Amino acid sequence: MKAIRRLTVRPVLPDPLRPLSDLARNLRWSWHPETRDLFQSVDPECWTASGRDPVRLLGTVPPARLAELAEDRRFLRRLTAVADDLDHYMSGDRWYQAQPGRLPAAVAYFSPEFGITAALPQYSGGLGILAGDHLKAASDLGVPLVGVGLLYRHGYFRQSLSRDGWQQEHYPVLDPHELPLAPLKERDGTPAHVALALPGGRELRARIWLAQVGRVPLLLLDSDVEENDPGERGVTDRLYGGGSEHRLLQEMLLGIGGVRAVRTYCRLTGHPAPEVFHTNEGHAGFLGLERIAELCDEGLEFGAALEAVRAGTVFTTHTPVPAGIDRFDRELVARHFGPDSELPRIDVERVLRLGMETYPGGEPNLFNMAVMGLRLAQRANGVSLLHGGVSRGMFAGLWPGFDAEEVPITSVTNGVHAPTWVAPEVFRLGARQIGVQRAEDALAVGGSDRWDSVADIPDQDIWELRRTLRAQLVEEVRERLRASWRQRGAGTAELGWIDDALDPDVLTIGFARRVPSYKRLTLMLRDRERLTELLLHPERPIQIVVAGKAHPADDGGKRLVQELVRFADDPRVRHRIVFLPDYGMAMAQKLYPGCDIWLNNPLRPLEACGTSGMKAALNGCLNLSVLDGWWDEWYQPDFGWAIPTADGAGTDPDRRDAIEANALYDLLEQRITPRFYERGASGLPDRWLEMVRRTLSLLGPKVLAGRMVREYVERLYAPAAEAHRAMDPDSARGLAEWKARVRAAWPGVSVDHVETSAATASAELGATLGLRVRVKLGELAPEDVEVQAVSGRVDSEDRITDAAKVPLKPVGGPDLEGRWVYEGPLALDRTGPFGYTVRVLPAHRLLASGVETGLVAVPSGDLVEAAGLLMR
Repeated sequence: MKAIRRLTVRPVLPDPLRPLSDLARNLRWSWHPETRDLFQSVDPECWTASGRDPVRLLGTVPPARLAELAEDRRFLRRLTAVADDLDHYMSGDRWYQAQPGRLPAAVAYFSPEFGITAALPQYSGGLGILAGDHLKAASDLGVPLVGVGLLYRHGYFRQSLSRDGWQQEHYPVLDPHELPLAPLKERDGTPAHVALALPGGRELRARIWLAQVGRVPLLLLDSDVEENDPGERGVTDRLYGGGSEHRLLQEMLLGIGGVRAVRTYCRLTGHPAPEVFHTNEGHAGFLGLERIAELCDEGLEFGAALEAVRAGTVFTTHTPVPAGIDRFDRELVARHFGPDSELPRIDVERVLRLGMETYPGGEPNLFNMAVMGLRLAQRANGVSLLHGGVSRGMFAGLWPGFDAEEVPITSVTNGVHAPTWVAPEVFRLGARQIGVQRAEDALAVGGSDRWDSVADIPDQDIWELRRTLRAQLVEEVRERLRASWRQRGAGTAELGWIDDALDPDVLTIGFARRVPSYKRLTLMLRDRERLTELLLHPERPIQIVVAGKAHPADDGGKRLVQELVRFADDPRVRHRIVFLPDYGMAMAQKLYPGCDIWLNNPLRPLEACGTSGMKAALNGCLNLSVLDGWWDEWYQPDFGWAIPTADGAGTDPDRRDAIEANALYDLLEQRITPRFYERGASGLPDRWLEMVRRTLSLLGPKVLAGRMVREYVERLYAPAAEAHRAMDPDSARGLAEWKARVRAAWPGVSVDHVETSAATASAELGATLGLRVRVKLGELAPEDVEVQAVSGRVDSEDRITDAAKVPLKPVGGPDLEGRWVYEGPLALDRTGPFGYTVRVLPAHRLLASGVETGLVAVPSGDLVEAAGLLMR
């Protein structure tokens, strides 16, 4: 029989056990081993059955066991120690509180998904895991972050396989009362809500749930409330589900509703108001519109409000391809803004102009969320050094007249939260070497480029650790494989082979990620006979563990999954290669430590960062990857292997895959397997262990989320907060008026004449030339602009590379025709072909850079031809 209504019955804990409730509700348990160990000791069987979720555990422990624990003095001492540790963690000063200068009082961090723990399934892949790691690292560092997201009643889908290997999706209903969440309540005890106006006089209401992530509050908006009509109740049904209007409503609720939720939270708790708003990808871009509307309500004009909002906004882009960005039809967006919808105080045309692709190659009728994010943020970044360059090229149209290198998008390379992803066995080995507290600090805060103490760990200990982790993975794989085959309809008699699937002494390769085509799940199958020979080699076999989900609407990705599954089903190789369905955090935390090699073979440069290899590296796993994302930046032969790429413009995709697959097989056959199986005088694989040691000691500190968040604080949050404070109403009005005046007058700005003291086309290194430039400023004054000399090496087409910019100074006043003369030195500081040019940029103390306005005046073609080129 099926229940007609479902409700959650909470346990009543005996008074001595009350701290267990606080420990369960703070998600720090997900990365704090002592807290998890405490919950496991409550009831080991219930702990396993609950999926290692403390909230579910406390709901299933028999009352008799709770009464027994309430009298157990040893358990109560442990409980008191863990509760005191959490209290100290929550209230004590940490890295952020020890920093000099005036840092932001608070930072609001918006993301469409957050991967905190498998017990709160609100993530689909790398973006969400990154966001979760960002919050955890901010908590460890003491950064006053407030996270903002949506609560999806079905989360992301659960994956299983049909008998023939086709991906099937399941959407279990999540009850917020059974999750580690608490409803945010008004002072009268009623649930706190936010509301958005919809066309036709309708309203979208959402409840605010609070997840406590260590020191960081995470606000999650849930539209499944009785006040909504059925259509509005379903807005937060699934992560990345539904059509265009459904996605638009999700993103309006995230951005606009999210700001309102932050204001409500700060009002109710006294939390400082954020000085900086960080938009993690374009999905939350509408937050800038809500903040503009707030300032307009306080009396600012739209232009001034825009400048004030931009000053305190940081935008992070995660996609290297335009197809990965949410874009909406212009009319759809227009219908949801304006007089009878949301933000009626703002002219809908102003809203549309922020997101329209009004640049060469853009689609003029599409509203681009990343474009809006960039236009509403004074500071922007990609998520690896390579991705920063790709992003500058992708969005260069927003800054016409500038080389892609100067587009104001920097990069902060992602990191991973080591306390979440490092296996307990790895941590214990490190703690044995340097002590628990120092080991915790090294993983959470970082700050050192080297972990030199790894050098003192004996080879035997590292090798035993690696075999232990590999053996644990083998047991995990067999358990999951058996469950998967039963789901696919196999009977007990068909499953005997699973007892011998994988081998704890065989070189183990991991490959797990989402399954879009560019990640090339099936590249390893390019030459199946050659792969089979590698899997079954009599002396140097390999085994491969594969996992990954295709998007429910991506049949191409599902076909790749099926192709891999069918190969792995072959009785000849199924003990050496397995596909595990339903890849998620719980599986990942076993998979990364248990692998010897982490494989990543995307189409370069389509992997923005790719943090899975970082998590593997922190456990002593070596990387085997295409030079893309973070691996392009930090690869060294000490840490693993680089798969050569064939990414020339003239290489067709099929040939490229063939070349790169062949390179992968060659590396495995000729370099990787021999090194793993080769034994030194000690009977251990000495050269392999040296690579493991170097991966841990040199690469480990680089890949930490603590390093990443410190970079965000120092390079983006602190300058954004300073800019926010400088942008008082008068300054914002002044900057908006100045920009309008400069844009109107810019057609009258030109470079009329350039001359130099050089008499010949060659000179000696270290010489200095005098530059004299005559510019026409029209209605502008010298204080409105900066005239620069730009110089550097030139390529065969006379393009300046690695340019140096030097400001020139005005000499005297304007001549009778209103032209100004600027002079300055030009240092010849590089040998070889050398060139220079001059340009005029707008200049104002409140600009983040001279490129910000997108305006530039350069010499005309005739003038360039007459000036010639220096030092060719």
